[in-house]
Amino acid sequence: MPELPEVETTVAGLRQVLDGARLTLVEPRRADLRFPFPADLRQRLTGARVTSLGRRAKYGLIDTDRGDTMIFHLGMSGRWRIDPSDLGKHDHLIVSTEQHRLALHDPRRFGFVHLVESGQMGAYPPFMTLGPEPLGEGLTAAYLADALAGRVAPIKAMLLDQRIVAGLGNIYVCEALNIAGIAPTREAGRISKARLARLVDAIKAVLHAAIAAGGSTLRDYARPDGELGYFAKDWRVYGREGEACPCGGTVMRRIDSGRSTFHCPRCQS
Repeated sequence: MPELPEVETTVAGLRQVLDGARLTLVEPRRADLRFPFPADLRQRLTGARVTSLGRRAKYGLIDTDRGDTMIFHLGMSGRWRIDPSDLGKHDHLIVSTEQHRLALHDPRRFGFVHLVESGQMGAYPPFMTLGPEPLGEGLTAAYLADALAGRVAPIKAMLLDQRIVAGLGNIYVCEALNIAGIAPTREAGRISKARLARLVDAIKAVLHAAIAAGGSTLRDYARPDGELGYFAKDWRVYGREGEACPCGGTVMRRIDSGRSTFHCPRCQS
């Protein structure tokens, strides 16, 4: 599943061709993905000019001069294709400008597109309970200490809770915990503020590195220009069961709530 760095990379790619452009056609090619396309999507966006693009958690945002924002989620296998030579059965939404044609490609159809009034973004249900952005100023050791106080759940589960931190996913939580030397099973409320400070630094560092590398390639994910992200070659523990951790220990895998957790018992405590 595309995570925050993949969405950030996607938005950066779209920004190069959409920012300031007028949308000459917005056309769904089927009725729905995970949810139905907005019935008035074509009417409200065709002819609009894109004023900015951004990201909230794992959602991409396309703002227009009509006061509408198109919110997209890439689901399990979604990606945008820029100027595809032809359209296939999995290209479910077409967005055209005077110079480019973009296709939202989603073989599994777990992604979705919503349309909201830009001024009402805070009332969009998935955004109402989100925690701070991990790359923003709101994520600090003091914030985590308060948010995790008294929590007996494992730290990994807490970091994956979007109400605690917005946008973190399994890959980058495993990586950040390894960098910070914290066991994924450690009781969240019993981690010292000093260790939380290291964790915050690790989260920001691994996300910045992944974005710089264009994200990680998982299943069908690729950047809008078709290139594959290459951060996976720098994974310290994720997907490396039985291999050596940078500390010299051996990477182990466990299953937590149906997800694989990769960690090193030697350096993570």
